[in-house]
Amino acid sequence: GEKAVGIKNVTFNELFFQGHFPDEPVMPGVLIVEAMAQAGGILILSTVDEPEKYSTYFLKIDKVKFKAKVVPGDTLLLKLEMTEALRRGIVSMYGQAFVGSRLVAEGELVAQVIKNK
Repeated sequence: GEKAVGIKNVTFNELFFQGHFPDEPVMPGVLIVEAMAQAGGILILSTVDEPEKYSTYFLKIDKVKFKAKVVPGDTLLLKLEMTEALRRGIVSMYGQAFVGSRLVAEGELVAQVIKNK
């Protein structure tokens, strides 16, 4: 299927590191999933005409696994692949997040594409 790659530089000055956790900064897993979701949204919208007229909303996040910590100084490489093409406004993707060649998170994402009012 269609593929997309995104990059997120993880820096110490991001607000979530202040509380997650003091003296032991770790990027929250939910934000890694959100980064995959945003890269996936760009992938989906790259397949439609007039993408600026649409928004993507997540319907399901499944089989997510976290395999390693993501810490300040890491660069997240996000790889998304459509596993089912856009049909009736629904699309399925498989996402992976890497730091270097190391897989740090993966999961299945299902989104809905809706035309803006």
